[in-house]
Amino acid sequence: MAEAAEHGDLPRKNIGRVSPALHHGAIILLLLMLSVALVAGVESLAGRPLHRIPQFLFSMPGLTTVAGIFMIALGLDVLMGRAFRSMLLIAPAALALAFLSGEKQQYLSDPLYPSDLLFARQIKELLPVMASAQPLMAVTLGLVTVLVLALVVYCGFFAWNRFPKLSSRARMFRLVFSLPFLVGFTPMMEYTDHSWLRDRLKIRPMMWDQAANYRHNGFLVAFAFNAPMSKVSAPKGYDAAAIAQVEVDRDVIPASPVADRSQPADVIVVMSESLWDPTRMPGVEFMADPMPTIRQNQAGNVFSPEFGGMTANVEFEALTGFSNAFLPYGSIPYQQYIRRPLPSLARFLRDKGYEAVALHPFEGWFWNRENVYRHLGFDRFLAQDALPELEKRGRFASDEALIDQIMRIGDESVGPLFLFAVTLQGHGPYEATRYPSENVELASTLSAAATQQVGTFAEGVREADSSLTRLMEWAKTRPRETIIVLFGDHLPPLGKAFVESGYMQDAVAARRAPLPVMLKEHETPLIVWSSKTGPRKDLGTISPALLPHQIVTSAGLSDPFYTGFLGKIAAHYSVIDRYMLVDAEGSAHPGWQDGRKAAPPPLQEYRLLQHDMIFGDQFSRERFFPGLQGEEAETGEPVAALPQSPRLPG
Repeated sequence: MAEAAEHGDLPRKNIGRVSPALHHGAIILLLLMLSVALVAGVESLAGRPLHRIPQFLFSMPGLTTVAGIFMIALGLDVLMGRAFRSMLLIAPAALALAFLSGEKQQYLSDPLYPSDLLFARQIKELLPVMASAQPLMAVTLGLVTVLVLALVVYCGFFAWNRFPKLSSRARMFRLVFSLPFLVGFTPMMEYTDHSWLRDRLKIRPMMWDQAANYRHNGFLVAFAFNAPMSKVSAPKGYDAAAIAQVEVDRDVIPASPVADRSQPADVIVVMSESLWDPTRMPGVEFMADPMPTIRQNQAGNVFSPEFGGMTANVEFEALTGFSNAFLPYGSIPYQQYIRRPLPSLARFLRDKGYEAVALHPFEGWFWNRENVYRHLGFDRFLAQDALPELEKRGRFASDEALIDQIMRIGDESVGPLFLFAVTLQGHGPYEATRYPSENVELASTLSAAATQQVGTFAEGVREADSSLTRLMEWAKTRPRETIIVLFGDHLPPLGKAFVESGYMQDAVAARRAPLPVMLKEHETPLIVWSSKTGPRKDLGTISPALLPHQIVTSAGLSDPFYTGFLGKIAAHYSVIDRYMLVDAEGSAHPGWQDGRKAAPPPLQEYRLLQHDMIFGDQFSRERFFPGLQGEEAETGEPVAALPQSPRLPG
């Protein structure tokens, strides 16, 4: 009788189907076993080799995933009043997503992100490709799908009300057991915040390398890390009519190339890893300026939207002219949103007859650059495997060796060249053994460890400055004008030194602070220099999204977006950050997106255009982005044309 009360009154006719003797502990144990089986099935479908699944299940991320599924199932059963009902909701959804991820990874070399569900066309296109490439497997999968659907339908219609009913006592037990776990587990999924619990569970959000993110943390946890970035809603009033009303500022569109420019200028843009002025560090005195060339030719500063990492977000702004300020906090456009041809400096200049080359001395898959650069219109991407063995500084290719490759590509170019290079030498951590000898002399009141970090970093800055000098001297010898743009992507991760010196209150930069603090913690040097006319000196501090406007106008070219619309934005604002807006007069407007008042009209138009091109119907293509007219609206290539790659390794 006690056992029957535990599960509610079960009609005698149901005894053959669900035994009343199934006690509370057995139900809990069975639910735990189902959770283990579900996680194993998910990992298998997502592409993890079978022999690696036990290893994952017994790892801390694997055990945490099982515990999470188990606790969620317990909590849902409390809400629905019967045991196991939760699995009818959780299992089909998790298995279906894992299957799609495995197939996407096989055909498109990338796991499934929540934001992919916004691009249903890609998923739809994937199905016929699978069927034509592997018809036998397609038939098998079709039969399995039918059987699974039949099982789900059976469970839904016939077993839904026959699962053991939970008494009030059983529901309270589940709630008390699961609620603390769920409350403690949820905050650690905010990967941008430090989590003591997440560190202890060895769950590591690796947003820069999604393959490793999914491999280490498992499909479900990695998918959850990416979930916040899928919430991109259309701006209020977005439609074709709203886009048609957006105006360009013809006054800022330059005339055709300047009179003394007989041929187009080459454009070389170098995004220098963690380039920052170390002489700004309090408590440290340098015997000689580590960056004399940069200082002499500095046009101003870039206001980086990031700190210590997330290079791809700065790169996104500098190449497209779009802003992270209009995207969800923590999102990474290179990973989540770039799924079709988009406007970029590469595509614009290629349309003007330039060859567009991207250069980075690291793996091409890092930050999804191989796919992104294709969508941005580059002709070539020379990653680590397409370059000769480069001299290293510690683990990273030296700036000097990368500059050699830039000059080689420039010497080999026949027509005008646009080259975008991302350096690597300045990447942290700044270990004492990176340089065989350091030429930077300094006096410091900081601890020995912090002083060593600053010294190693400053030596990298000195070498970056020396490399820029070489690049400028080379450019001066060329018959074609060469425009060189160099900027730092973000401040270096010198957390301990920053805190000790008092330069920053915390080890990472503030996201919401008064303008002087934000500038101090987000400014990096900016160079805009021409081999014919020398450096520009008038740019102040600007967001990376405004760089394309400055580059295009420096080259004497005109464009409806980069010089027309973006020029209008640059005339009104210099910094466009999620929290901080700085107008052309230098006045700060903190919290401008907090919803207390509407954004200024130019920024509303800016957001409309960006949403239209990345997520929307691209109503603005014809007026603002003529270089995209020959491109497919949804995807850069048909799915069938993309090379296949191995499934996600374990």
